[in-house]
Amino acid sequence: MLTRLSIRDVVLVDVLDLEVESGLTVLTGETGAGKSIILDALGLALGGRGEAGLVRAGAKQAVATAVFSAPDDPDLIALIVEKGFDAEPGEDLILRRVVSADGRSRAYVNDQPAGVAALREIGSRLVEVHGQHETVGLLDWKTHRALLDAYGGLSPQLGGVATAHETLKAAETWLEALKAQAADAAARAEEISQNLAELDDLDPREDEETELAGERAVLGAAEKAMADLADARTQLGGDKLSQRLAAALRAVEHARQRATQAGVGEDHPVQVRLLSAAEAIDRTLVEATEAIAEVDAAASAFDFEPGRLDKAEERLFALRAAARKLNTTVHALPALRLALREQLRLIEDGAEALTVAGREAAAAREAYDIAASLLSSAREAAAERLECAVAEELGPLKLERARFRVALEPVAEGRRERPDDDYGRRPL
Repeated sequence: MLTRLSIRDVVLVDVLDLEVESGLTVLTGETGAGKSIILDALGLALGGRGEAGLVRAGAKQAVATAVFSAPDDPDLIALIVEKGFDAEPGEDLILRRVVSADGRSRAYVNDQPAGVAALREIGSRLVEVHGQHETVGLLDWKTHRALLDAYGGLSPQLGGVATAHETLKAAETWLEALKAQAADAAARAEEISQNLAELDDLDPREDEETELAGERAVLGAAEKAMADLADARTQLGGDKLSQRLAAALRAVEHARQRATQAGVGEDHPVQVRLLSAAEAIDRTLVEATEAIAEVDAAASAFDFEPGRLDKAEERLFALRAAARKLNTTVHALPALRLALREQLRLIEDGAEALTVAGREAAAAREAYDIAASLLSSAREAAAERLECAVAEELGPLKLERARFRVALEPVAEGRRERPDDDYGRRPL
């Protein structure tokens, strides 16, 4: 409640500090006594229109400060905090407005700078002004639900509806997300299956590209080396060289035999030369045979499957073609294969997940409907109590024939603006 109103240099008022006690406070006086100035100052502090005409003549600025007892309304406290102001429990709430002589104004909430809109929103929760010819909150049907809920003490039911609404919204959001994923997955399922089938047929392995590139380099070098060894064997003459050396050795042996038959002794220089020539040819024959054998052994060392180079190149080209098609690298093909398989699994499992999400959304809807029904029932009971309570006050006001009714009207699904908006109310 308002406990103090301080006015400085507002219109005709120089200084005024008004203390307000609990209960009914009445300001009386003749026309022109300044009653409206006090109301204008209060409106200014609550975020009303500020203009230079409110500043007392000769003053630099007008200041209106309204002090309220510590708020105990959770919604009001939440609003104050939401707007970024400190609201310590048990401390007064101070609203202040300053208007300069040039028309500029500043607003404060608990001595913290504030926007006029925030000041006005907070002030509207604190004071309700009833004018003679103006529309007031009591006659605004949009305020009736909050009034009825406050009268009936329906905070627990409101909390239950709000919680059920949050759960319902989350369940419905998740369900819609799964439906969107399922639609997208269904559109991509055929493409994923085709790509996965191709990768399964290709069966890429980790680091296979590196291995194939190395193998291709080795096989290419091996083919060239084999050609070089074949040329070496050709140059050695192969078996023909051995045959010629053997023939040469036989010819020298025949020459030795002829010399011996002619009576040339072993110690004769001719025999010595012929023997030396025969031994040299024999050594050459042995070494030539060994050289050919070593060349053949070297060729045998290049032991690889015929056509293996073509197969390695074909495999390497196939891997790289698949990587280009799938817009990735050969190295990433094995991981992509696993990812595609997982995507297909999720698509297959998506139907079950969608069914579960549908059941959860239905359960959340049922829980919300139950909570809303309990709130509606509580509002109906509170409405009956309010009707009786108001009826008791009409007699002393000489309104015995007046009737006060609270009408509860269901709100269409599409018109709900708040989670507790299960019923709208209009006065009868």
